Amino acid sequence: MDFTKLKAPTLKELFVRELESMILSGKLKIGEKLPSERVLAEKMQVSRAVVNSGITELARKGFVMVKPRSGVYVTDYRRYGTVETLLSIMNYNGGQLRKDEIRSILEVKMIVDKLAISLSVERITDDDITSLNTYLEDILSDNIDKAADAVFSFYHEIAMISQNTLLPLIYRSFKIPVNHLWIRFIQKYGNELVYRNAKCVLTALKNRNKEEALACVEEAISSSISGPRQIYDD
Repeated sequence: MDFTKLKAPTLKELFVRELESMILSGKLKIGEKLPSERVLAEKMQVSRAVVNSGITELARKGFVMVKPRSGVYVTDYRRYGTVETLLSIMNYNGGQLRKDEIRSILEVKMIVDKLAISLSVERITDDDITSLNTYLEDILSDNIDKAADAVFSFYHEIAMISQNTLLPLIYRSFKIPVNHLWIRFIQKYGNELVYRNAKCVLTALKNRNKEEALACVEEAISSSISGPRQIYDD
């Protein structure tokens, strides 16, 4: 049996988590000015170097904004955040995503998948189909993590086949939350359904039938957004 190696968080990581928690919980309001680095260091009993590097990371994630000669202010992470911000929200919620966040991810995924399929129909080769078939087989794995990763890789490969340089990068930037949703879906509905949906897409691509491939994606994702196979009930 494999065991995960334990790793103690650094003081910087603890500082960032604490500030993120205060912002996400509303203890620190949007527009509120943070105390100076010196005061934060004293109150939280860490060095100013820890505070400084932590503030830099929080700014990169869109949680705060550093205004020269003015100070550090809490910002609206929904407006200025990144995919990393979404991961911080997941961690704050105990590794879970809220319904609005799930819906948003699925809506973006539908846009990316449809564009990738539209571009891939005329560009897909026999070698591409063989590669996609390999991922298709792994979707039926008894290991849920492996199955979820295979589903992600299947659709990411279609983005690669599209020959659009940005689509694979956009798709991969959402790998952690998307894989999280695949795991939840497989836990609730099984991987056989996921396999059938992916096979539907692959068969349509093999037949160069764009409308059918798009319909497969539309049906699968729509049922998870507002249909009978939603990932979370609350």
